[in-house]
Amino acid sequence: MVFVNRATAAAVLLSAASATAAAVSNADTSLTFLYQNNLNATDDANHIGAILLDQLKPSAAAAACAAIGETQLTKAAVQAHATDFLQQLAYQAYLGGETNYYLADAVLSVEQDSKSLQFAAINSKSNKYPILCTQSSNNNGIYATATPANELTVASNGNSFVGFRNQKSFRFSGIPYSNTPARFEYSKVYNLTGQTIQATAYGPNCVQPYGGGTVENCLYLNIQTPFLPKAGSKNGLRPVLFSIHGGGFTGGNGGSGSGEDTGNLASREDIVGVEINYRLSTLGFLAIPGTDIKGNFGIGDQVTALEWVKANIAAFGGDPKKITIIGESAGAGSVRALLGSPPVIKEKLIVGAVSQSNLGGGVTLGQNGDYGTTYSSYYTIAQSYAVAGQQVFQAVGCTQATLDAQIACLKATPALTIQGASAVARYVVQDGTYVNTEQLIVSTKNGSTAHVPVIFGTTANDGASFSNYPKGNITSESQGIQASLGISAAYAQQIIDSGLFPYYNTGNISLDSFNVSQRVATDKTFRCIDEATVYAGAKTGAFDKAYYYTITRTGNGYDPNNLGASGLAVGPVTPGYPNGNPNLPYFRIHGSDLGFTYGNEYPLRDANDLKASQLISGYFAQFAKNGDPNPDAEYLRVRGYTNDTIGVQQSGPWLPVQSATGPTKDLDYPAKTQIFPDLAQCTFLNYTLAYYLNGGR
Repeated sequence: MVFVNRATAAAVLLSAASATAAAVSNADTSLTFLYQNNLNATDDANHIGAILLDQLKPSAAAAACAAIGETQLTKAAVQAHATDFLQQLAYQAYLGGETNYYLADAVLSVEQDSKSLQFAAINSKSNKYPILCTQSSNNNGIYATATPANELTVASNGNSFVGFRNQKSFRFSGIPYSNTPARFEYSKVYNLTGQTIQATAYGPNCVQPYGGGTVENCLYLNIQTPFLPKAGSKNGLRPVLFSIHGGGFTGGNGGSGSGEDTGNLASREDIVGVEINYRLSTLGFLAIPGTDIKGNFGIGDQVTALEWVKANIAAFGGDPKKITIIGESAGAGSVRALLGSPPVIKEKLIVGAVSQSNLGGGVTLGQNGDYGTTYSSYYTIAQSYAVAGQQVFQAVGCTQATLDAQIACLKATPALTIQGASAVARYVVQDGTYVNTEQLIVSTKNGSTAHVPVIFGTTANDGASFSNYPKGNITSESQGIQASLGISAAYAQQIIDSGLFPYYNTGNISLDSFNVSQRVATDKTFRCIDEATVYAGAKTGAFDKAYYYTITRTGNGYDPNNLGASGLAVGPVTPGYPNGNPNLPYFRIHGSDLGFTYGNEYPLRDANDLKASQLISGYFAQFAKNGDPNPDAEYLRVRGYTNDTIGVQQSGPWLPVQSATGPTKDLDYPAKTQIFPDLAQCTFLNYTLAYYLNGGR
């Protein structure tokens, strides 16, 4: 028996028989969202937006704006925000658009290289020009809400989708991308038609412990877009950035609070953003030998979401032939799995991939691996069952005498009981459909890896979130390292004797030994495998191009050691820096890069936080556009992105990996070109580049 929330499903989907489909808002014109987004949330009140419609005669303009709940923009409103409109409309000219626009009381002219706005009178013989309407919906961000005044409807594949506008983009949330799958069965692309889908609120989170989600019917996605093409048109489609959330395959979501909301990127960089939910933990990854329960249901959900996006995203302004996937932590592990997934490769679902803080693990310090190993090296179904099979059954009380009876029991057990059990399945496996190799194959160029451009990278101190802060009476560096990494005294001494992980004596033995341990953990769990992956993929041609980074300016992230209270995760509070001083030492911990990646960093600690957010998010958006993170100088100039222009000039180009030493970028403002960090340390940790080039042998 499968437990789903039918009330939630009914609320999300209104059948054509019980609800009258709303009029399609883009039936007669495209809708382009204009907003000069500088990524500074505290400055939003100083800007206004507009909606740009297609060419019409002036006599039809008022009615066209009224059809979307707005009025014509006036000359006075444009003049009050002259710089914003000059830059926004110069960008439209840069894209090959018109240079004349109808306002309520004037014809506005803006050329690509205009220094000022030009106004002329409207006369009865005027030509057709695009129309500028007001944009009065000023609620913003993930907390924006739909109202009758800001809703709009688009149609795709026989269904209508009711979304809404916030201050910066068109938003469609809680879209079902799959038919509701039975428990432990793979999802299939949503195929109902004649439906009016209310896409004005996030769908429920997938079931997970600790109150993160309680609904099994959870396969929803969100879309943020700056552009809705005229219904049926394929002109002007924007690149798509498809975001996969982290959470260890046991938690997280693609909606509220995920840190991966793509609204700011869509607004500032003129791309379409997508975020998804997928099944987690035992419900998403249980694998049982000799049965049809082969695992990877969560990975299969991600592929299903990609298939839905490919089939539908054009109606929302996205180019189905230009989908780039991006994920952090378990999302990065998902990206890695998808790069080698046969359906992704066969169906050509992606054109690029970004893997942020992928957990790799490896053979190190006398161990067979660490926590991160299984995110990049995939168990067989039998191996997964050995560590998360009977353990799961026992934990939920399914102790029947036969396996068939145990499975029947598990299928009838409440979802939250399964997900909250003391033993769960969270492992990507070699299921034979979505994953069929032990690891991503980059040692050769062949058909088992998507031949696309990639970016891999980590935060500077990713391992600080995966090592324990030493507690109690710590009296020596060795004792602190043992407690932090959970290793023997002998291996702790090897670390010390290597001289590769310097001990900085601040007088706080716990902090100083933790500083050593987090560097070891960063290398062995994250950095070494990613450096090896991009070098191998670049050397063999498995990747079209491969870029690498270390982000050295971060905000708040995953901090299990509770370092934030002391300022060690954001910078200490000092005079003039109430939110932390990023110019003083702090740990760049796991997940703390998301605010800068997506342009959502808040609160800003200093001026360079804003500049770094603009520059770094711009790199990733540009990569989604053409597989190269380096922004075009003319694009930046036309858009008025002065900070980015200066940052790019001072940073120099972000070059693809070319050798065993890189190069790589340290992402900050400006960004610095470096060689791969910690190459000697990776060799010491017995995870050499040659090891990975030999396929892990």
